[in-house]
Amino acid sequence: MHSNNKHKKSYDFDALIQAYPKLSSFVFTSPLTQQKTIHFEKSDAVFHLNKAILIADYELTDWRIPKGYLCPPIPGRADYIHYINDLLHVEKLAENVKGLDIGVGANTIYPILGAQIYDWKMVGCDTSASAIESAKHNVGLTPPLLKKIDIRLQADPANIFEGVIKTDEKFTFTMCNPPFFGSEDEATRATKQKLKNLKKSGPAELNFGGQAHELWCNGGEALFIKRMIKQSVAFKDQVGWFTTLVSKQENLSKLKKQLDKLKATYKTISMEQGNKKSRILAWTFAEAPVC
Repeated sequence: MHSNNKHKKSYDFDALIQAYPKLSSFVFTSPLTQQKTIHFEKSDAVFHLNKAILIADYELTDWRIPKGYLCPPIPGRADYIHYINDLLHVEKLAENVKGLDIGVGANTIYPILGAQIYDWKMVGCDTSASAIESAKHNVGLTPPLLKKIDIRLQADPANIFEGVIKTDEKFTFTMCNPPFFGSEDEATRATKQKLKNLKKSGPAELNFGGQAHELWCNGGEALFIKRMIKQSVAFKDQVGWFTTLVSKQENLSKLKKQLDKLKATYKTISMEQGNKKSRILAWTFAEAPVC
């Protein structure tokens, strides 16, 4: 986990409950470790833990997501923000930062973290009208965010940047947590394995939630990112660095091949949270980024 991440240590459940008392009904003492924890396989428990974190550590007044939508684990999402900040410092782009989150979802998490940790201006976009409605509501629940975050509907699902980035508008960076899976069946199989690893039995409940467009798309992660790379060329003069998470190591080679073909400059940033490994793929088309 990034050295600047607040969540490197174990959860302080006493502090979290003090900030958000409703969490207390989901916390129990593990008979194995004698430490406080929650049932991480239960979606309600995961939601209330992450809500408590946002209130206690990121000064949110409130935070809500409709039932069934993706509930992001805050520590991992914060890592992406911190690593982007490192990239911007290396590239001397860390002032007057403006970021674009592709696929903001109902949870609005990346714009919220970018605004609250580094005081960035953020734009979040999504193809789902209901997700956009929820995202705007989340911004409004903590009024100071209204000056930092703009939420926009992507009306054409075939486009990623077009229709969202305005004429002559410039962004320091874009970010994306693309759909991991190529089908609903693949997502369900992964969930069953996750529950097995947690030593639980029962129906394959997605403990982190998620609507179809948040979890899977035709061709899965690789095809989605390939489309993003191809479409990013048209906005090379309006974006300093394009970035995306890449969950599957085996997808990197084909993505880098496409970036080489387009003569982009790129780098891969490794991330680790516990046993989970991921990476950020970042690319630019300018020797001296524009923002």
